[in-house]
Amino acid sequence: MTSGMTRTDSAAVRIRRATAGDAKRLTALVRGSGAYEGHYAPMVAGYRVGPDYIDAHEVHVAVGPDGRVLGFYALVLSAPELDLMFVADDAQGLGVGRRLITHMTERARAAGVTGVRVVSHPPSEGFYLSVGARRVGTVHANPPAVPWDRPELVIPVPA
Repeated sequence: MTSGMTRTDSAAVRIRRATAGDAKRLTALVRGSGAYEGHYAPMVAGYRVGPDYIDAHEVHVAVGPDGRVLGFYALVLSAPELDLMFVADDAQGLGVGRRLITHMTERARAAGVTGVRVVSHPPSEGFYLSVGARRVGTVHANPPAVPWDRPELVIPVPA
């Protein structure tokens, strides 16, 4: 299924607060992510974004003009961290991720946060650097849950 979007109409993407009814769609987006195929597949194989998680955190979804969920992020405010961020494979490269990051930093600023920690999936580090994150370290592997090192970054939140 393709999103049917082009870069020029990505402005039609709406970002809204996730609801408990989005849980299954968000879980499917995580488990179906092409970024987690092969070596990375075990990380998301049993992952679940449940209604309780959505209620407890700042979870926002990007919705296309057709109502389809194109991506989402989850911001944890107590020890500010971008806990999850996924964009549907067929919506990548269309500006959806950048729109989500902009929205996330606006929400963080409104909460009085000055920087948001990101422990990045290794292949996603370049994206985070391109939106202004800076690398501050490495989170070392913790087998069997996470068998690889991950870049630790901070996205500054301008006042």
